[in-house]
Amino acid sequence: MITNVLRFSFKDETTEEERAEVLALMRRTASVEAVTFGTVGRDMGDPAEGFTHAYSASLQDLDALERYLHDPAHIDGDWTILPRLARLSAVRFTDDPDPDTAARVAALHAAKLAKYPEWARQLNALPA
Repeated sequence: MITNVLRFSFKDETTEEERAEVLALMRRTASVEAVTFGTVGRDMGDPAEGFTHAYSASLQDLDALERYLHDPAHIDGDWTILPRLARLSAVRFTDDPDPDTAARVAALHAAKLAKYPEWARQLNALPA
């Protein structure tokens, strides 16, 4: 299992309607075929860290991760989601004992960054 956890906060100018739209799009992404378990909600961590919400998606294996990364719902949603975020922090973990799993996950992520340069630019512009 590979799990991706995102902690994020919205830009101050993001309206309540836009926030609701972002959360709905994230819920849609967290429920695509490749996801075994997904959820979106309020972040219950230290408010001083500046994160207000969190997203989690768990995927069975590397094949599922690749399908998830390129799922049209995921890609299409990000064009609305990313411009409305002020901060974004990612944590990824796995129960796979293979020491090469992290490198394989990183390679899949790098391939997506290369395939979608505008997506990469928007993602990389967000402070952690």
